[in-house]
Amino acid sequence: MANLYEELTWRGMVHDATDGLKALFAAERVTAYIGFDPTASSLHVGSLLTVMGLARLQRFGHAPIAIVGGGTGMIGDPSGKSLERVLLSADQINENVAGVRQQLERFLDFGAAINAARIVNNADWLGTIDLLSFLRDAGKHFTVSYMLQKESVNRRLESEEGISFTEFSYLLLQAYDFLQLFDRYGCTLQLGGSDQWGNITAGIDLIRKLRAKKAHGLVWPLMKTATGTKFGKTEAGTIWLDAGRTSPFKFYQFWLNIDDRDVVTYLKFFTFLTRDAIEPLEAATRAVPEQREAQRVLAREVTGLVHGPEQVVRAEHASSVLFGEDIVALDADDVLAVFEDVPSTELPAGALAGEGIGMVDLVARVGLAPSKSEARRLVQAGGVYVNNRRISDPLARLTRDQAIGGRLFVLRKGQKQNHLIRLT
Repeated sequence: MANLYEELTWRGMVHDATDGLKALFAAERVTAYIGFDPTASSLHVGSLLTVMGLARLQRFGHAPIAIVGGGTGMIGDPSGKSLERVLLSADQINENVAGVRQQLERFLDFGAAINAARIVNNADWLGTIDLLSFLRDAGKHFTVSYMLQKESVNRRLESEEGISFTEFSYLLLQAYDFLQLFDRYGCTLQLGGSDQWGNITAGIDLIRKLRAKKAHGLVWPLMKTATGTKFGKTEAGTIWLDAGRTSPFKFYQFWLNIDDRDVVTYLKFFTFLTRDAIEPLEAATRAVPEQREAQRVLAREVTGLVHGPEQVVRAEHASSVLFGEDIVALDADDVLAVFEDVPSTELPAGALAGEGIGMVDLVARVGLAPSKSEARRLVQAGGVYVNNRRISDPLARLTRDQAIGGRLFVLRKGQKQNHLIRLT
């Protein structure tokens, strides 16, 4: 087996790791796990690096385990959080667990002959152990001072909100998860983001104290963009892996718009492309950044992994048309996905009956011009576009059969000021 440690290192995914892990990867097949917090029925792009960590592990011949935290999800991980989470009901968690499992199945091979992936729910053991047994078997091995030293706890103690005993106990629960996976499946490695290092080392310590065995941990850097903002957060909100929450077209556009300073890092993090494939893209980004070849490859690769190749074809076609001329041929939902943050006006479909509505009246009505006289001058000057086509005749009229999908117009003033007309 090729050495996974070396692969993760060149991809920039080793922020910290326990001693001896590189040799362990080279010597034997390792069983490793990552936990997924079921706070929603879908993962988001912020979780994608974690998913890729497990998928990469399996591709290098090792055995991955995904814990979907039906038990710990009822508590909430304080790591990286400034406020305590709103606790979910058991029904909500079960629904979220099912959604997350379905998405993981796109990345992991659960039928492999030797290193098949597993999905387990820690509610299977956390939901059955009684408090006194847990305190005796796990709690007695951790001092309060040890727990206070962990960054996730320490940071919350310094905040105005503090930390409840519920979340304070999370570290013990995750350590107990590692012990259970060690006993049940021979799992000797936990992976995760760098904010999980304290929780991971707690599990390593518990295994050492109770089983006198060595376990390992590896964490990658927390994701931030070149501008310093949290990765995966946009003005429009979270970018989800669920097509029902974030359309494949909008998902594709998110990756297509990645900053030049981030694109090579994301090619390493979020794709299976080799060094030989990524290095020419890195050179192209330096030499001809305006061509955005690396972004196109990134968008194509990640969208294909998450949504399938057919959605890549659709997204690329929509992109070429959307920013060309024949926007009318697009699916209305794809257009709405692109322009969801653009101001819009609802217009009764009856207003376009017969000869339709005049361009000058429409431009003034939606506020792209302060008056009809200004709207007329704007149209005559060629400053108005409907569905990417310039309208310069002030007598022009719009009818419903010109609308995208029979229900949508994209009205534009100049090159950047867009306004949606939604027919009701």
